[in-house]
Amino acid sequence: MTATVLAPASDPPTTPETSRPASPRRRQRLNVHRTLASVVIWLIVIVQVYPLAWLFITSIRTEQDFASGNPFALPTEITFDNYVRAFETGNLGLNILNSLIVTLGSNLLIVLLGMMAAYALQVLGFRLSRFVRALFLIGIIVPVQIALVPLFIDYSSVDLLDTYQSMIIPLAAFSLPMSIYLFSSFYEYIPRETYEAASIDGAGPYRIFGQITFPLSVNTIVTVVLVNSIFIWNDFIFANTFVLSDGLKTIPLGLQNYIGAMGNVDWTATFAAVCVTITPLLLVFLVLNKAMIYGLESGATKG
Repeated sequence: MTATVLAPASDPPTTPETSRPASPRRRQRLNVHRTLASVVIWLIVIVQVYPLAWLFITSIRTEQDFASGNPFALPTEITFDNYVRAFETGNLGLNILNSLIVTLGSNLLIVLLGMMAAYALQVLGFRLSRFVRALFLIGIIVPVQIALVPLFIDYSSVDLLDTYQSMIIPLAAFSLPMSIYLFSSFYEYIPRETYEAASIDGAGPYRIFGQITFPLSVNTIVTVVLVNSIFIWNDFIFANTFVLSDGLKTIPLGLQNYIGAMGNVDWTATFAAVCVTITPLLLVFLVLNKAMIYGLESGATKG
């Protein structure tokens, strides 16, 4: 009978990085870099968060406390009367409704037109598709101010002044170039075999768009909607140019109602109104920020 000798288990291969520990000097440099990175991140967070915190704190101060005391100090008395006065002084509820209508209408056009244009340029393709895409991208550098006078003249001739459409159309048009770029970049990331397999199964371009492209574009749609909503919600130029009546004023125009006689401003009520108007965007961004980040990565980096 022969004895079987088991060979000892071989150790995993070692590399120069794993065979020797990091030197104390290298560990010290890494710790310094991590500390500096943490300090920079905290500074950025403080710079971004402090104005919002100061805005909310000021909105719950009394008028006398804000006028007589240090505007950057903590409130000596907390009151929520500023929020009540914010709704009573101006048409804040109507302004929010108008901004909501304009934002939803503009985003609907941006998503539908942007997706269809990117689908035609990137997926269907045609001879001059790259040239047309370049023309759309040129629109990113076009300033909105150059279109105010021509649009005002055209709106006057077709009776579109002082309507929701007068704000929705230019806001959607100037947001389309970046949206088309994000959508087309994401469609470039989708494998061509997916479309070829659907075509072999008998699916036409409209069915492919509705059943394949659209469901895969959810994160990119969220990104496009959030990015454009910030611009549209805070728009002042188009609203101030094309809106003539108080009934269609959006939030940026409505904040002018808090300016009283001789230019006096009810600051605490104004800050309360600003807090009310920025809260929806903050909540939506906090809830959907992961989808937005993923959409930016898949639409820009991977494309």
